[in-house]
Amino acid sequence: QVQLVESGGGLVQPGGSLRLSCAAAGSILWIRQMGWYRQAPGKQRELVAVITSNGSTNYADPVKGRSTISRDNAKNTVYLQMNNLTPEDTAVYLCNADILTVRGMFSEVWGQGTLVTVSS
Repeated sequence: QVQLVESGGGLVQPGGSLRLSCAAAGSILWIRQMGWYRQAPGKQRELVAVITSNGSTNYADPVKGRSTISRDNAKNTVYLQMNNLTPEDTAVYLCNADILTVRGMFSEVWGQGTLVTVSS
């Protein structure tokens, strides 16, 4: 069994920054891609950023230029640094990973989510 554990959410003032972390644990052979999605109240889940095992990244337009996704393959951990936050960034941020397990099959795994609130 594999699980993702997120941390780093909370209340941030507009213009502030935060860093989210997500660690994968369990019977993992390899993680093909890790990423962050978010879901604001009353809205659909949307991509924030993803990163592949070789470091290729992709960002959603709303966060491009003020966010950085990175990963530590040795720790099976992905990070999301977000700067210049606005109230529109308020959402539950969910970690996602495409994991090759010891069973030899890929499994898409979601974290439980961490709430980010941007407000003065």
